[in-house]
Amino acid sequence: MRYYIIAGETSGDLHGANLIKALKREDAQAEFRIVGGDQMQEAAAERALIHTSEMAFMGFVEVIKNLSTITKNLKTVKADLQAYRPDTVILIDFPGFNLKIADFAKKQGIKTCYYISPKIWAWNQGRVHKIKKIVDHMFCILPFEVDFYKKFNMKVDYVGNPLLDAISSYTFNPDFKRLNNLNEEGIIALLPGSRKMEIEKILPDMIQLYYAFPKHQLVIAGAPNFDISFYKQYIGDLDIKVVFNQTYDLLKNAEAAVVTSGTATLETAILRVPQVVVYKANALSIWLAKKLIKVKFISLVNLINNYLSVIELIQDDANPDNIKEEIKMIISDTVHRGSILENYDVLAEKLGEPGASERTAKLIVGYVAK
Repeated sequence: MRYYIIAGETSGDLHGANLIKALKREDAQAEFRIVGGDQMQEAAAERALIHTSEMAFMGFVEVIKNLSTITKNLKTVKADLQAYRPDTVILIDFPGFNLKIADFAKKQGIKTCYYISPKIWAWNQGRVHKIKKIVDHMFCILPFEVDFYKKFNMKVDYVGNPLLDAISSYTFNPDFKRLNNLNEEGIIALLPGSRKMEIEKILPDMIQLYYAFPKHQLVIAGAPNFDISFYKQYIGDLDIKVVFNQTYDLLKNAEAAVVTSGTATLETAILRVPQVVVYKANALSIWLAKKLIKVKFISLVNLINNYLSVIELIQDDANPDNIKEEIKMIISDTVHRGSILENYDVLAEKLGEPGASERTAKLIVGYVAK
């Protein structure tokens, strides 16, 4: 069968790649057309029609600034879908773009599968009515999403969380420290995100930890869509390392982490690294978000547990002093550190076991073959 898979962000690229591998195991005749990143390209052995680096814009203001690019990308994908005529289009998160594609595909008579539900439970819940009309099969990765959709009489499949697959199948490098010229001092991992806007706003504040923790090493998880020169403009002459494509190894060796809100907060928790979650955006974007968003927390760890499991510092609260104090607590206060790890135990129980990619692939092949 022919699969058209669209992921617009780095995290979606990871999950898309694992899904492609699982689909290949389920369907020996599988052919792929992709909109995604490096990992999806490698898994599918196909060049992406559009790369994720040309797709990911976050925040109301940022989206408006890049409307012409987004419109161009939509036209390109729609034309390609018509020409390729896949058996199904598989949409991975990225709702602003993917829901428009789902609507178009449905009108073209192409089956629509949505892997990793849009976070409509956070804001604009009314979109569920549109989703019911244009999405044939929804595959959810967060346990509370099943109950959310049930309220609207929409049947969905809960497949587990694909991050468990990615982490359980990852081969950790025992020589990580040596290969990256790191010594035996404690590591504070800095995960500033993968979008330029995120990094610009939060990385300068993260870097201030260099002066507060002279006996620790600061290591930045670099996004694959940037090179070292991009990070050097913030680091300057400070002895702060940047590692690329080694985030799991970095976290495995870290004593604490400062993490920009997003998928990385869940990865950090699964790898059991005590963290402080930070987030900064354009002031207008934050103001609008506060008016519209209907959830109590921004990090997936807290949302899944449904209580404050890790500290969140947002906008003005995400400043060097507050970040320093929380990292100091994580490193030196055994009770505080132990409490975070206990919260991770609760999270692990709720997430369940690996296998999301395989479960989703089996369901997609079964649904499309009918």
